[in-house]
Amino acid sequence: MRQINRIAISTGGGDAPGLNAVIRSATLASRNRGWDVVGIRDGFNGLLFPENYPHGGVVPLDRESVRGISHLGGTIIGSTNRGNPTAFPVEQPDGSWVEVDRTDELLARFDEHGIDALITVGGDGSLTIGNHLYRHGLRVIGVPKTIDNDLDKTTATFGFDTAVDFATECIDRLFVTATSHGRVIVVEVMGRYAGWIALHSGMAAGAHCVLIPEIPYELGPVAATIRQREERGARFSIVVVAEGAVPVEGTVSVKGKAIGQAEQLGGIGATVAAELEELTGKEARTVVLGHLLRGGSPTALDRLLGLRFGAAAVRALEEGHDGVMVALNPPTVTYVPLAEATDKMKTVPPDCDTIRTARDLGINFGDRMP
Repeated sequence: MRQINRIAISTGGGDAPGLNAVIRSATLASRNRGWDVVGIRDGFNGLLFPENYPHGGVVPLDRESVRGISHLGGTIIGSTNRGNPTAFPVEQPDGSWVEVDRTDELLARFDEHGIDALITVGGDGSLTIGNHLYRHGLRVIGVPKTIDNDLDKTTATFGFDTAVDFATECIDRLFVTATSHGRVIVVEVMGRYAGWIALHSGMAAGAHCVLIPEIPYELGPVAATIRQREERGARFSIVVVAEGAVPVEGTVSVKGKAIGQAEQLGGIGATVAAELEELTGKEARTVVLGHLLRGGSPTALDRLLGLRFGAAAVRALEEGHDGVMVALNPPTVTYVPLAEATDKMKTVPPDCDTIRTARDLGINFGDRMP
């Protein structure tokens, strides 16, 4: 492995609170070792489309540029969840689209900028791309980022705590209006393949039903729970549903799909509310928290985790590691191969202690009659 003089930081996929803490930490830790640091704009777009950035698709990162950013949401170098460089969508003259592998072009751009190593911050998609670049000769360290908390091999990902905290606050507020009007309120939260946000925020706020992708649901048990509450004098109910929740013998609710992007999920909350109105005769309203869960200032926990991950990624490079992801393994941060980290998703075990506790509290998951 050649000596490190310059590293690059890239943030890809959906934004998450704590990204700027990672950028600040990795920048300061690198500068303290005498390394130059640059940020690639919008995933890898800064390298692939430099003409789109008047001030450069690759920007220098120094102490001044990262000063006071840990508390800020988003990412100062931008992000994207489109345009996978290993299968980049290109429109043909006839209007059709084909996927082109731009790996060699991207690696050449790294060489042109004198970049010796990459710290790529992202979820399973970004880290899979990072593993691909590693296998083609680029030195890569991955940092796990997703508010969904669905990356395997790490106890937690930054952004999750902030998302759960905000979702819980929103559900708390909805309790007030649900109680005042005697309504059923269905709260749709993010959670494409894993129901961690729905489960944790629903439990913390005291929701009465929680629907998650890991437990296919029927609305009969949910409606029965609502009717039981009505009989006990509780005229309102709160139902929390993850966007990827799936009914028994059904499919996920899809809003659409853009070129070069995964299917956009959504709409399950409205569907559940409409069906519950028919089953219970009660007025039901839907609130979709959506991208509100991604924004805002990160919690202290997510700031700290981002700072730990960023510094650990730099230490990994200094120690000679390559093709690994930094991972929280309390009380330390360890390194796991990128291939293992992206091999499968970390979903909610249906028999885990949190689910068992929720059932003991009377929370219905749509799979059993109350």
